[in-house]
Amino acid sequence: MRSMNSEGKTPSVPQLAAGDDASLLAELQSGNQPAMATLYDRYSRLVYSVALRVLREPTAAEDVLQEVFMQLWRNPDSFTAARGALGAWLAVVARNRSIDVLRRRRTATSVDDLPLVAPGNLADEAERNTLMRRARASIQQLPREQRKTLEMAFFDGLTHSEIAEMTGDPLGTVKTRIRTALLSVRKAFRP
Repeated sequence: MRSMNSEGKTPSVPQLAAGDDASLLAELQSGNQPAMATLYDRYSRLVYSVALRVLREPTAAEDVLQEVFMQLWRNPDSFTAARGALGAWLAVVARNRSIDVLRRRRTATSVDDLPLVAPGNLADEAERNTLMRRARASIQQLPREQRKTLEMAFFDGLTHSEIAEMTGDPLGTVKTRIRTALLSVRKAFRP
């Protein structure tokens, strides 16, 4: 039920905005919606920013904002002016609600309930890693010219002709170096 002023009219939000928090809370106890709107306008940014700082998620912070103001609307007596300012109380309530949200999230997804799935077969991965180490080691043991030519062909994606142009070596020499390097690497993989 809304309170009425001396003229028999419901007070508007601008009239209430000038009042202090205590008078707004008194109006709120009688169900005055403009008083609630004024308190919301005055403190919603504070409550939202506290919730957002804790939760780091805008949607969850908006939910906390709504919960805090619904609590104030339903039970305006939950705030005691003797304990401090309304803004500070709302900030503490927002912080506590936000922490509760975080706790519920943590318990909802327990580590024991999470499936631990390895991508692919671990044995195949281990074998591939072993082969890669052997290949790198055998490439590092190649003579400098062969290693450089092989790297240009396989890692840089250059054709034999492009390698010959870049190095100034004859095309036949480039092809021979690559073939010899590949044979050496292949020998490293023989049992």
